[in-house]
Amino acid sequence: MGWTMASGNSVSRSTRLGPEERKAAIARLKEKELDILVVGGGIVGTGAALDAVTRGLSTGLLEARDWASGTSSRSSKLVHGGIRYLEQLDFRLVREALIERGLLLQRIAPHLVKPVRFLYPLKKPVFERLYVGAGMLMYDIFSYSGGRPPGVPHHRHLTKRQVRRAIPSLSNDALIGGLTYYDAQVDDARYVASLARTASFYGAHVASRVKVEGFIKVGERVVGVQAHDLHSDEHFEVRARQVVNATGVWTDDTQRMVGERGTFKVRASKGIHLVVPRDRFQSTMGLLLRTEKSVLFVIPWGRHWLIGTTDTDWSLDKAHPAATAADIDYLLEHVNAVLSVPLTREDVEGVFAGLRPLLAGESDQTSKLSREHIVAHTVPGLVVVAGGKWTTYRIMAKDAIDAAADALDGRVPPSTTQDIPLLGAEGYQAAWNKRGKIARAFGVHKVRIEHLLNRYGTMTDELLDLIRSNPELGEPLPGADDYLGAEVVYAASHEGALHLDDVLARRTRISIEAWDRGVSAAPVAARLMAGALGWDADREALEVERYLQRVAAERASQEQPDDASADRVRLAAPDIVKVD
Repeated sequence: MGWTMASGNSVSRSTRLGPEERKAAIARLKEKELDILVVGGGIVGTGAALDAVTRGLSTGLLEARDWASGTSSRSSKLVHGGIRYLEQLDFRLVREALIERGLLLQRIAPHLVKPVRFLYPLKKPVFERLYVGAGMLMYDIFSYSGGRPPGVPHHRHLTKRQVRRAIPSLSNDALIGGLTYYDAQVDDARYVASLARTASFYGAHVASRVKVEGFIKVGERVVGVQAHDLHSDEHFEVRARQVVNATGVWTDDTQRMVGERGTFKVRASKGIHLVVPRDRFQSTMGLLLRTEKSVLFVIPWGRHWLIGTTDTDWSLDKAHPAATAADIDYLLEHVNAVLSVPLTREDVEGVFAGLRPLLAGESDQTSKLSREHIVAHTVPGLVVVAGGKWTTYRIMAKDAIDAAADALDGRVPPSTTQDIPLLGAEGYQAAWNKRGKIARAFGVHKVRIEHLLNRYGTMTDELLDLIRSNPELGEPLPGADDYLGAEVVYAASHEGALHLDDVLARRTRISIEAWDRGVSAAPVAARLMAGALGWDADREALEVERYLQRVAAERASQEQPDDASADRVRLAAPDIVKVD
């Protein structure tokens, strides 16, 4: 269990990350110098905050928008070693990622990270099977090298007949056989919000919607930041002995605030994904397909498939990268090359675009840039961590806090995050085994309990308590049958959601999973949030209006022929900034 020392000698501990906790965190950030302040609330920043606070360091974490609102909510949602990196002979990265995959699956977040099976179709006899099979054997061996079982089955060879039986929707001439292997998948945004909440539980002072607008320096040394609370419009300073810049694709922008030229560059590569209904083609597993530039995944995602990704340079707005008609057509063309009944634009339920933070090198192609990460003490008092991939976030966070700890006086304990489960993980397997009894006790269908357990783990009790006190919260949201009203209330009261967009796009995935992209759910969700956050009618209406504008702008941008046009159309929808 975790605890925080409050003022005086009292000890406080809370699993909630709601408005009151945010307010208390900001008050603490103003009043005392921290050991570590992390800037950036994506997967690496929240991971760094948890790493620092569980070493006994006083820790703060600031995020300008919502947790995971950038790259970390728009990934392929895979926890994987990266089969394609084997071909690039990047064995160290693959091994490291596979060891992390096992940790996440079995210890850190078994409720959020799940095994997923893929088929690699073979098109040439003998040599291709030997070549790919050797790579997958190496993949399996690496996954055992962390001293524990990998948590997923090993790869298998399949004949053409076996493949056709497993995936009837493949066209007859698409392959001559295949290999199946396992990786894992995760709801990336939910994971990051859980990570921020876990860091808060252990005593980190975490606050979203607080923008860092400058660094405080004494001579050449960074000693803190100038912060702007976007909700109250208050400006304040946060002092820290070491500041960690974990801002992903914004790294270069953040570094410019220090007045120093960066020692490395981070380049943004746009990747888009399509969401299509699960019934559009029959398959018992996902697909890994080769393209002329990279690889393309077809990933099982509940009642949907995720299809992605693209890999193109992006130099426009980083907050709202836009998918174009050409991006969508590219993915449809490549997946249709192996399907007997092609997918069309009308089959696409949702589209999302994200930016990968790649360390810039000599290559002109973003797919050739490094997925390795780098940690640097660019100026005294400031550590920068950049690059890497979602799966290895914990290693990146550890390396960043190691660098910061080296500059602190006194001995700092080593990282312990390999042994710290996220909130909801402890006791998950026991709760899963009792899911039938839980369903009967609450008069809820077992499928609903499974859905909740795989999103909240053992915190599911708290949602069931909400439903018990108000049975209406057990009803699904309009146009989004997978999600309950209780989840909206809980997102606002316990998970740091401050805007309607936070709930519909990240705490749930309604914005990409629903046919109407959350338009019909928006008014109901806003009303539920209003009760939890104390919104008046005007604020509630504004939240709905802004969300509908976002949906309309995204839809329109996806009809545009090129990045510049899509960016211009997407940015027509304004964000809510100051609200209080």
